[in-house]
Amino acid sequence: MKISIGSNIINGPWGGGNQFAISLSRYLKNRGWDVTTGLSDGDIDIILMTEPRITSKSGAYNQRQISRYLIKKPDTIVIHRINECDERKGTKGVNKYLMRANRVADYTVFISSYLENLFISNKILKAKNHTFIRNGADETIFNLKRRARWDGCGPLRLVTHHWGANYYKGFDIYEMIDNLVKKGINGLKLEFNYIGNVPEDFNFKNSKKFSPLIGEKLTDKIKENHIYITASMNEPAGMHHIEGAMCGLPLLYRNSGGIPEYAEGFGKMFNGKEDFLSKLKEIIKEYDFYYNKMKKYPYNSILMCSKYEELFCKLLKHKESFNLQSRKRKYRKIYLKEKFIYPKGISIFQKF
Repeated sequence: MKISIGSNIINGPWGGGNQFAISLSRYLKNRGWDVTTGLSDGDIDIILMTEPRITSKSGAYNQRQISRYLIKKPDTIVIHRINECDERKGTKGVNKYLMRANRVADYTVFISSYLENLFISNKILKAKNHTFIRNGADETIFNLKRRARWDGCGPLRLVTHHWGANYYKGFDIYEMIDNLVKKGINGLKLEFNYIGNVPEDFNFKNSKKFSPLIGEKLTDKIKENHIYITASMNEPAGMHHIEGAMCGLPLLYRNSGGIPEYAEGFGKMFNGKEDFLSKLKEIIKEYDFYYNKMKKYPYNSILMCSKYEELFCKLLKHKESFNLQSRKRKYRKIYLKEKFIYPKGISIFQKF
């Protein structure tokens, strides 16, 4: 079977969508699938639309290009993987554009139940066939090998990493931690290591900042620490906290977006600045318990990719039930009427 994954693979540090495409492509190839990232082949069985905003560097094609392909081959199945929303960065128009792109999809996959509920319950999207499949990190890179363990006496090291530099990534809390580094907690010395990009007007005063890293350099840096912190707001799912957990670090995470459904049971949850310090103290007290529990963290790339393959096979099994003539009319209409009307505001096309 041949599948087209609509993502341009980017070498070097990038967002979670890039890691998803790399993991899924490798998994499917190892399972005997023919994998491409374009629409030039005439025998594609499944198209996985991952980023329809063609101004994004990672997007290989959008809904108009897909509809043009489907006019010629209407029995190709289209799955739309949604990993974005306006709520994530306070933008306007992203949800509306994803709804527009979704018209070519036979099936929709969200990366968290939070995101599925956001789009479906609020009637942003009227997709009939949908589910959620949670993200997973590459276990060959993100694993427990050589992870540090806090001895209970020395400095306690917190870490996080983000490719995106939007304030919604949690910089209100990271600023708070930066101040705690100077003061400490009840005589306990804290260190905070930040890996990635920050807003232009933001500077750490007491913490260490590292440029974006990838692969073993990233994991080695994460594993030098003891607790992984994520204060990201309205995150559809993300990959950063999964990668931290897969490296064996207990999670201190914000009660926002899809992150709690990935992190529940593997650390402590806080609501905001008002209870962050108390939850930090709690996870410090229970550090050994969560350190040992991280061995059972489940969200690896094999689990994720196997669920996608299971869905692909299920949809292909019912391929013969498609009404080809009605599909041709549908896709021709989409192609002719698509005017490349993008959401208002160039900010939504920022790197993430």
